[in-house]
Amino acid sequence: MPLSWNEIRSRAHEFSRRWAREESERAEAQSFWNEFFAIFGLDRKRVASFEKQVKLSRAGEKLKQGRIDAFWKGTLLIEHKSAGQDLDRAFAQAIDYFEGLAERDLPRYILVSDFARFRLCDLEAGKEVEFRLADLHKHIKHFAFVAGYRTQEIAAQNPVNVKAAERMGALHDLLKASGYTGHALEVLLVRLLFCLFAEDTGIFQPASAFRMWVEERTAVDGADFGPQLALLFQVLNTPEVSRGRTLDEQLAAFPYVNGRLFEEALPIASFDAAMRDALLECCGLDWSSISPAIFGALFQSIMDGRARRNLGAHYTSEENILKLIKPLFLDELRAEFNRIRGNRNKLFEFHKKLRSLTFFDPACGCGNFLVIAYRELRKLELDVLRASHASGQQFLDIHQLIRVDVDQFYGIEIEEFPAQIAQVALWLIDHQMNVRVSEEFGLYFARIPLRTTPHIHCANALRLDWNDVLPAERASYVLGNPPFVGAKFMDDAQRADVAAVFASIANAGLLDFVAAWYVKAARYLHRPTDRPTDRPTDRPTCRCAFVSTNSITQGEQVGVLWGWLLAQGIHIHFVHRTFQ
Repeated sequence: MPLSWNEIRSRAHEFSRRWAREESERAEAQSFWNEFFAIFGLDRKRVASFEKQVKLSRAGEKLKQGRIDAFWKGTLLIEHKSAGQDLDRAFAQAIDYFEGLAERDLPRYILVSDFARFRLCDLEAGKEVEFRLADLHKHIKHFAFVAGYRTQEIAAQNPVNVKAAERMGALHDLLKASGYTGHALEVLLVRLLFCLFAEDTGIFQPASAFRMWVEERTAVDGADFGPQLALLFQVLNTPEVSRGRTLDEQLAAFPYVNGRLFEEALPIASFDAAMRDALLECCGLDWSSISPAIFGALFQSIMDGRARRNLGAHYTSEENILKLIKPLFLDELRAEFNRIRGNRNKLFEFHKKLRSLTFFDPACGCGNFLVIAYRELRKLELDVLRASHASGQQFLDIHQLIRVDVDQFYGIEIEEFPAQIAQVALWLIDHQMNVRVSEEFGLYFARIPLRTTPHIHCANALRLDWNDVLPAERASYVLGNPPFVGAKFMDDAQRADVAAVFASIANAGLLDFVAAWYVKAARYLHRPTDRPTDRPTDRPTCRCAFVSTNSITQGEQVGVLWGWLLAQGIHIHFVHRTFQ
């Protein structure tokens, strides 16, 4: 795992002191960069090569060779000069090398230096920073990607999400065309998604460990890739102490993941060169910037060629999810936190309360609502930790501070593939938030192996007793985006599903499919008690909010659905005007 920021800063101080008077590029440049990577606890040989040869061409000139001083595929290109030389010229020279690189190898960062100065350019973010060697420790977090930290703000409309789904779609198509289909294909893709994310966010070390394993340990023609991938999955499912002593060193470096993610033995896929290349194209993206909040829906759409043509068009946006979760629970919790933030004892109790809350989406799909709810709860927990430890005290074990976890989240999804994605998406957002806490308190924290699991059930929510997923007395909030089908457009299976739900409701044939979730939720919220004299409005219940079609508040459906709901003691706390 990455070193703590405290240790990295200390090493940066020592590095600056050691190299304060160096001037000769030719004599000491490689030693300089070896020690630079060592600041982050990284062996340079594991990630970067010196003197990488590339073919260059300029107008009117013959093809010639260039040499990159240091190169980390897909991540970093370093151009080094002797003391006092022009960094602008060094940067231009670095850019020239791009024409000789494969697209998937193009680096996100360019770093130029003359020993005394550093200039780092983030090409993706369009940002540049320059500083003196003596100030390296002050700017060390700009090199978070070297250490394995890659937190970014989650952007609801990040184009990287769409590009990632497209590349996974290409791999999916090749695997399916080869005859690898169904459940095995779905599980394989979910596992690869986790591996791609893990290598860009510090779970796998060093960064790009998965990509390097693919390139260095599997044949270019892809002939051995299926068996090698099966071996990797076996390693990820085996505790380090239980692995064979003769296991390949590169494989042995991968951590034990657990969480049952790699438990099932899959049929071995037959890869070829094109399929291996398609996976390497996926590796070329920075998966740390993927938003689990929306990527699940995009990822699911790669399974449907028609849906893939409109990637991003068929999921509930983060903005609209927040319209639901803020008034449902987040605004109230934030207000409570602001009232007690100066009282450490009350903060302690509030923190315990956050751990006690449960969230249940009975139509969770790929988990978008659960992921956003979890992220916002973790953000609130981070604010509690800041307020509780305002002195800036650093901690030896950041794990002891974190109480909110994915096992507070429950869901039902009728299809297996999105149910699997929902579980993995919650693990991914959990890790993103753990890295954010790590940056705040100076010590890296990752919940690997995975010891807690989201409770995502693959079942028909209209046939299943929701208490079998989460007993109503333990539920805090029910939320989600149930499916929309007009009353006249339901198929036979859907009509059969709603028949039992609507059995006691007069004129229920007028109701849309989504209304069944309102009826099930009303019965779930107002559960029977041992005291029959209690009125429904007197009993402590959880609260519920759904995004649904405005048709259930219009015309004939109003009297049927809302007449019944209000008679059960249901009270409307908040609504939104219609939105797309």
